[in-house]
Amino acid sequence: MVHRRPGFSLMELVFVLVMAAILLGIGVSKVDVTRFRVNSAIQVLGTTMLTAQRQAVTQQHDVIVFFDTTYKRLQILEDRNNNGAADATEHMRAVPLGELIAFGRGAAPAMSFGTAPVSIVKQIGGRPALVFHRDGSASEVGGFYITSLRALRGGDRPDDARAVRIDRATGRASYFRYRADGWQKIF
Repeated sequence: MVHRRPGFSLMELVFVLVMAAILLGIGVSKVDVTRFRVNSAIQVLGTTMLTAQRQAVTQQHDVIVFFDTTYKRLQILEDRNNNGAADATEHMRAVPLGELIAFGRGAAPAMSFGTAPVSIVKQIGGRPALVFHRDGSASEVGGFYITSLRALRGGDRPDDARAVRIDRATGRASYFRYRADGWQKIF
């Protein structure tokens, strides 16, 4: 008498794997990776702005945030002598926007701080520059937009737009995303 152990045949196993692959393929095609990139970028930039402001307060010197739209990054300068220039002994670091992300708002409508991708008026070395002072205030009211490259190229996808608005008196940064019903504060 031959005893068979319970188990699956090779055909049953292959059938289950094929079905799992089909379901996985359907699910992956629905995931919008670009939206995750935009959300990640706004979190990184928001944290960078908050860190720059707090650094100015704790170290008691100006911290300048440069907006480099050409290379899609922020540059943060610890201006220890408060002269508004990058000296050899002062630390500067760069924070890239992220892959497939750029300054701009695409098809989303403008917020109150302006229509330009970066609405910071003060210029240092030909670039927009926001200065956080040692009391925590910012040099001006302003903000900036980021969005995906697909939204900039195609003229659609307004829901890829994110914005950061800076308050002058407190230096506080507020973060927004665009949805069909308008700009919504996210944190």
